[in-house]
Amino acid sequence: MPADTVEDKSVAASIEAPAIGNTDAKVDRDATSPRVDVGSKPASKREITRQRTLLIGVLGAAVIAAAVFGVPWIRFVLSTVSTDDAFVNGHVTSVAPRVHGQVARVLVDDNNRVHKGDLLVELDKEPLRDAVAVKKAAVDTAGADLQVAKATVRGIEAQAWSRRWQLQQVVENVENQISLLHARVAALRKAKATLVLAQQEFDRTSQLVVSETASRELYDQRQATLSIARAGVVQALADANQIRVSLGLSTQPEDSADLDRVPANLDETFSSVLQAQAELIQTAAELGVVHSYNQSPKQMLEAFEKGGVDRTFDQLAPVAPPVKQAEAKLEAAKRDLALAELDLRYGDVVAEIDGVVTRRNVNPGNDVQVGQSLMAIRSLSEIWIDANFKETQLRDLRIGQAADLYVDIYGDKQVFSGRITGFTIGTGSTLALLPPQNATGNYIKIVQRLPVRIELEGYDPDKKPLFIGASVVPYVYLNKPVNGPNAGAFLRAFQPQSQGSASAASASGTGK
Repeated sequence: MPADTVEDKSVAASIEAPAIGNTDAKVDRDATSPRVDVGSKPASKREITRQRTLLIGVLGAAVIAAAVFGVPWIRFVLSTVSTDDAFVNGHVTSVAPRVHGQVARVLVDDNNRVHKGDLLVELDKEPLRDAVAVKKAAVDTAGADLQVAKATVRGIEAQAWSRRWQLQQVVENVENQISLLHARVAALRKAKATLVLAQQEFDRTSQLVVSETASRELYDQRQATLSIARAGVVQALADANQIRVSLGLSTQPEDSADLDRVPANLDETFSSVLQAQAELIQTAAELGVVHSYNQSPKQMLEAFEKGGVDRTFDQLAPVAPPVKQAEAKLEAAKRDLALAELDLRYGDVVAEIDGVVTRRNVNPGNDVQVGQSLMAIRSLSEIWIDANFKETQLRDLRIGQAADLYVDIYGDKQVFSGRITGFTIGTGSTLALLPPQNATGNYIKIVQRLPVRIELEGYDPDKKPLFIGASVVPYVYLNKPVNGPNAGAFLRAFQPQSQGSASAASASGTGK
């Protein structure tokens, strides 16, 4: 039976019950009991119906709210992976001087925002300017030395020309001596023929003098002529042997068949020729031209005649060893000057990246060394998220997956967009001072966490800056399509960085 029917009957019974008894009881009951109005029955039904309708509406609204909000939340939980062990990270550039010096000015302080190229610290430049002046003087000296070397080389060229003609003259002198030897030998033969004729005439005159056919005077003349002929032979032999000795040959008797014979290459092996050749080789070596001693003097002269060395004399000056040495010294002096000027420019310590100054530890008057840390600059644009996911959450994570990032600083109303760009190749425990190792007894089976790098997309540091170290809660979407380089992979291939990020990364070398 429905509940409303039971309630209606009980009400009716309570109204009609006094009519079944005596009148006194009825009067007493009427006097002591509250009067029940029969007309209130319809009002109670409306109230109960209204309560029932309200209850049904509340339950329906709860079911609809659960369907509207609960189902998407369940789907969100099932399609995302999240962790509360995540924080903002970024590049930190350490600012250090490249030259030793004393600090003259410090133009920034902690928390100042700077741009690339802004002057941060200025060193005392007076010693650096003096060094530049000294290096400029060294460059001028080296330039003057180069001019002297070129003039010296020109003098060596002239000497080489002289040695060349000297060698040719010596060779010609040897040839002249050989020709003169032949002439002297011919004169000796003529003298011998004259001696034979004089001897014959003297012999005939001697016979005629006995018979007094010839006069004594003719006899004396024939005798004198014979003596002169003999002396002429002796002198001609001496002259021939003199030429032989001057040519480095041995003397020969007058009847020797080798008296006029000389070696075929005497004009190349004679001592004066070899000496002239050696002097020419020495002079050529000073010009950077190397000749072999196996090359004969005539071959060297032929090389001159053909234009080999002769033609290149004008080209030898720029490449001669003294000139090259002077040029090298000049170049070294110029390099030293460039380094000095570079050190002068390094007297101004400037910002290498855009960012915010932090950890300033330098003041005017400090004496700083090369590489000493003066301050640090934290980048505002090169920001990313390091999320330490549990190893049990990594199964479905891949490079290129989208992520929503909730930063505690801004609360749930501000959502940053990101993308997974890489996985650290080892967990944090592997880099600990004492990594887990069964052999040392410090191994405990616990769930490890692996750092996952999430790059920000559409991040504007001027509107909503993120601070390094701030806590982040990332939600990585597993069902959304992956995009970007190396999408869908665990390992990221090498990708050259842009010039700005590469310089910042190389300058910092660290990330906090």
